[in-house]
Amino acid sequence: MLSLLRRKWPPPVPETSVSQSPEFPNDLPAGLFQPESATSLLATPRRQKLLEHIWQRTALSHQQFAWLYRAPLERYAELVQQFPASESHHHAYPGGMLDHGLEIVAYALKLRQSHLLPAGASPEDQSAQSEAWTAATAYAALLHDIGKLAVDMHVEYEDGGIWHPWHGPLQQPYRFRYRDNRVYRLHSAATGLLYHQLFDRNILDWLSDYPALWSALLYVLAGQYEHAGVLGDLVIQADRASVAQELSGDPAKAMAAPKHALQRKLLDGLRYLLKQELKLNQPQASDGWLTQDALWLVSKTVSDKLRAHLLSQGIDGIPANNSAVFDVLQDHGILQPNPEGKAIWKATITSETGWSHSFTLLRLAPALIWEANERPEPFTGSVTVETPNAETTSAIDAVPNIDPGADIAATAPPGPPSEQDSKQEFANETAPKSAQNSDDQPDVIENLLSMLDMPDLSSATTLLAKPTDSANTAANANDLAAKPLANSLSSTQTAKEQPSGEHFMSWLKQGIQSRKLIINDAKALVHTVANTVFLVSPGVFQRYAQEHPQIATKAKDNQQQDWQWIQKRFEKMQLHRKQQNGLNIWTCEVTGPRKSRRLHGYLLQSPSHLFDEIPLNNSYLDIMN
Repeated sequence: MLSLLRRKWPPPVPETSVSQSPEFPNDLPAGLFQPESATSLLATPRRQKLLEHIWQRTALSHQQFAWLYRAPLERYAELVQQFPASESHHHAYPGGMLDHGLEIVAYALKLRQSHLLPAGASPEDQSAQSEAWTAATAYAALLHDIGKLAVDMHVEYEDGGIWHPWHGPLQQPYRFRYRDNRVYRLHSAATGLLYHQLFDRNILDWLSDYPALWSALLYVLAGQYEHAGVLGDLVIQADRASVAQELSGDPAKAMAAPKHALQRKLLDGLRYLLKQELKLNQPQASDGWLTQDALWLVSKTVSDKLRAHLLSQGIDGIPANNSAVFDVLQDHGILQPNPEGKAIWKATITSETGWSHSFTLLRLAPALIWEANERPEPFTGSVTVETPNAETTSAIDAVPNIDPGADIAATAPPGPPSEQDSKQEFANETAPKSAQNSDDQPDVIENLLSMLDMPDLSSATTLLAKPTDSANTAANANDLAAKPLANSLSSTQTAKEQPSGEHFMSWLKQGIQSRKLIINDAKALVHTVANTVFLVSPGVFQRYAQEHPQIATKAKDNQQQDWQWIQKRFEKMQLHRKQQNGLNIWTCEVTGPRKSRRLHGYLLQSPSHLFDEIPLNNSYLDIMN
């Protein structure tokens, strides 16, 4: 195939560059950016190292690499310039889109090495098509977010002229912002507007000669990843890895993340909730109250909703214990401490109508959440802080702490393992019905960050939870007493959305379709095996319970853990297969390149409960029973 490339293809495309006119000053006004050449944009040590890793994964000569990979990457760099990859999530800084593009290509090519493509073809065909599939993987990854330039961003020149990406690379100083009225996920459908900016017709002619590859790539260009097969899965997994490392989380452990990364996740989540979901300054019970000098939030209600929101967005590494959440928020200066230096305040809220109630609260500076012109009107009632006394402290200390055992690391994307994890790969699984450690999940796909061997991209410090604070623990009990009153005004769930076995299955199907729940992945909670679906237990039920904290009250009434409550509702639906001896739990052996282990869980009677078209079986899993 490489000899064919040498004979068939024209010489490599010369390195492109944006003209640097001397009339453009270097000292531009704030907010303006000077267009740069690909050489300049790609010259940083970090980007050069990423380019080196991409080249190493292709096994091509420098000449072949320059035409098939470097030229499209340079065109990409000149098109995205200093644009961020997102407004406030991952890679949300000038140049973030270029960094994200290079990272996702590097990750996708590494993942591609574990696949023989096209799947099911003869070894001769797979060998003949190898380079084409490798290139298509890189191209699909590179195009992943490029549609944002067309539909999510407003870009204009210094003189006010509007720039659109189909105009070609920027030629004058420019400024940009994200559009306020952008449509979520529309950028995936806009990719087809721009792919011709990166790839010449010879590349497209070459790829179009392979029908299976070409159809998968076209589905990616249309944003229909669910129809793109392995190619779509590779891009999604690589995207998750790039996002995870940029947010600086260590997906192998729930509490391992640099503080600044966890701070950003929590603060962005709070901003979203306060702008979209939480109710402030209601005549009676609310989720919070805004005064002239402080924002007061009901501690347990907000902590539960914050955790549920972040999980629903596919963000992992958030502490499963409310006290740990309070500690982290306080450590990062998001919360203002009470006079005793603790995170939790106790205060009585009194409205103008005469309604009054005592709550445990979190106190924040309003400037953390709103700009000056966005800030809502302040609460017209009063917030009276109560002074702790010995009797109150005694009662608080008597309240048991929330069980921190429901760890959420099981749902995290592949990431760098800790030193201890590396030494204890594939520890023995605990009994299937016990509360298993969620770190005990299959690790079939190698750690992407460590494979790329990039310390500057994957460094992480371990965040150690403080000992449980009795004042923080008080929030769990005090807010439970006020919960029925607050929920009567702030809950947005309908009866159909209340936790149940049916809702669990609906949540599971929607999560898979939206790819918030990834299947057949290293840390996946759902796998396809024996032409049906395998649900990892208790991990999948723990994940559901984390996103639906209202289960805790129902589970407490039944003297169960929250995940056990939903597990029982699932079993009552009789959608799962039983073994001949009547047991519900099946065992799967996970076999990787260098190791094997076991998983426990449920087998569905029919895959149609979750899939219209069942994916291929996970080749790493085999049923043992």
